[in-house]
Amino acid sequence: MQQKITLQLLPSEAENESLVLEQIAKITGRQLSQISSYLLLKKSIDARGKTVWINLVVNAFINEPVEHRTLQKFYFNDVTNSLKKVVIIGGGPAGIFAALQLLEKGIKPIIVERGKEVRARRRDLAVLNKEGIINPESNYCFGEGGAGTYSDGKLYTRSTKRGDINRILNLFVHFGASENILYDAHPHIGTNKLPAIITAMRKRILDCGGEFHFQKKVIDCIIEKDKIKAIKTADGDVLSGDSFILATGHSARDIFILLHKKNIEIIAKPFALGVRIEHPQELINAIQYGKDNPQQPFLPPASYSLVEQVEGRGVFSFCMCPGGIIAPASTNENELVVNGWSPSKRNNPFANSGMVVQLEIEDVLKSIGNGQWATHKDSPLLMMEFQKLIEQKAFEFGGGKFVAPAQRMVDFTEDKFSSTLPKCSYLPGIESALLKDVLPEFISARLKTAFKLFAKKMPAKNKHHGYFTNEAVLVATESRTSSPVRIPRDENLLHHPQIKNLFPCGEGAGYAGGIVSAAMDGERVAIAVAEIK
Repeated sequence: MQQKITLQLLPSEAENESLVLEQIAKITGRQLSQISSYLLLKKSIDARGKTVWINLVVNAFINEPVEHRTLQKFYFNDVTNSLKKVVIIGGGPAGIFAALQLLEKGIKPIIVERGKEVRARRRDLAVLNKEGIINPESNYCFGEGGAGTYSDGKLYTRSTKRGDINRILNLFVHFGASENILYDAHPHIGTNKLPAIITAMRKRILDCGGEFHFQKKVIDCIIEKDKIKAIKTADGDVLSGDSFILATGHSARDIFILLHKKNIEIIAKPFALGVRIEHPQELINAIQYGKDNPQQPFLPPASYSLVEQVEGRGVFSFCMCPGGIIAPASTNENELVVNGWSPSKRNNPFANSGMVVQLEIEDVLKSIGNGQWATHKDSPLLMMEFQKLIEQKAFEFGGGKFVAPAQRMVDFTEDKFSSTLPKCSYLPGIESALLKDVLPEFISARLKTAFKLFAKKMPAKNKHHGYFTNEAVLVATESRTSSPVRIPRDENLLHHPQIKNLFPCGEGAGYAGGIVSAAMDGERVAIAVAEIK
């Protein structure tokens, strides 16, 4: 027989298979010899009390042979001779998973990606980090796999109603990810492992007769009546298709501008703005697990999630990266954006997280007044232009070459210039600055209040510093949390209200946030495309 059991164990016990079997025997009232083995269904950490526990949900096999995990099977059709062709603009998670879904439906996907293939991107990232020179078409945001490939690979999402999360995770496993993503409460692949998985997905698309075109920047589209007939690329190519899936990510500003010029409706959208904060990982471990906790060797690098309401706006941690690195996520010269990522082992000495404030349209309208920005008040590009303005200011205060303006945490709350800065994982380097001069006042003021409130949620333990400490450094700016534009679509048919064969999807269109939700949205749109008669 089989029995589903929930166990609460010390971290050292959870790592010991013999002890797990003993606990299963105890709970089921069986002899240890009767427990054949178990299959791990869910694993999570509970660090809320003085004792840190590992919660396991297992399927125990009692007096019967063990069954291995049943992985979902996928069947991708050869679409070489398919009469139906769909052009997908963007090779990030939304675009790639849309393409895989189209293969299952027997439809030929043609992916058009402005950046380079996943491994070639590494050379451009190295030049950006070491020399402060950016390739506007190949960077942390643009290229095969999108922003997620080289910015962490976290697979946790709250978007449970948007699609089948388990299917997405199984697809990742199908293409080479570890099975642990199927049972970890916060699944994570790691920036070091994602490139091989993305490459395997591309190979399958090509082997099945799909197409993948790199370094093809879309600069125009040919519209007849209410449909797109073809798109044009910067090098003169014209690509036609029956339908077009727009999956360009949250940083493709030129696409937003193109749509606006073509009088294709887009809408200004709120996003979140702030900084990336970095602590020593050892300090976060001590706060979350206890400095002298004997179980620490059996625990992963600690993470955290913080949120407060300050003056009617949410202030919250975003994309927390234990054992991670801060990276330059800019896409243009003279604009500074930072993001974070972690390798699969999360074994770097620092923990970083975005710490951002929800930015509403009314906040921006109040701040621009009646000056030169007044002309943007009714523009759908309002939030994008404001985002760009803050990024340009950050670049200026850093002094160039993508050196980032930075300030110690307590100094920031006291408007005190940091005469020295702690070591930081951000490779282009950091430069002391008063971040209140970089960020809008309504952002910096809320951050100051929130940091003091967070001090109570993550206080000092055993004379060790708490979260609120000058050991932490703030690095500006974290501004690409989501798209500053929403591209509308029909609620049921998912095409644009004006252009009946244009299907906006993913983060760039404002319908996703992260790898999994973007992948689910890409699949959802591909299914809608397949249903067109």
